[in-house]
Amino acid sequence: MEEKNVLLQIKPIKYGTTAYRSEVLLRDKVLRKPLGMSLFDENLASEKYDQHIGAYIGTTLVGVLILTELNNENIKMRQVAVDEKWRNRKIGNEMVAYTEEYCRRMGYKTMVLNARKAAVAFYEKLGYRKISEEFTEIGIPHYKMIKEI
Repeated sequence: MEEKNVLLQIKPIKYGTTAYRSEVLLRDKVLRKPLGMSLFDENLASEKYDQHIGAYIGTTLVGVLILTELNNENIKMRQVAVDEKWRNRKIGNEMVAYTEEYCRRMGYKTMVLNARKAAVAFYEKLGYRKISEEFTEIGIPHYKMIKEI
């Protein structure tokens, strides 16, 4: 992907670094503030065991997601966020494609996620399917979704 001749770069973010701090700020801005909540009210210590992925345009972090291992075959994608001013440029699609390939190479067979109801259509276009009834998480409707990778 190009934006003013700068390529989209997707790469891991190491927990506890300056890049991780930028990731948390972006997740808070996109995923919590619109709900009147703060990610900083949550205990993020367990995230050191997760894999963090960032999408960059130049040096600007424009998208993030987290991977949490469930077992040797299943991994959970969560906290997927793209900065509002960078949406509708296929950044989310690119992050998910990168993540699926990364997880395949690591030996995982299945990607699971809890999608906000508003994001279900996005994930369905990428081959995910709902496997639950609607449920409430962080005060808003979600569906559990899955994809064999």
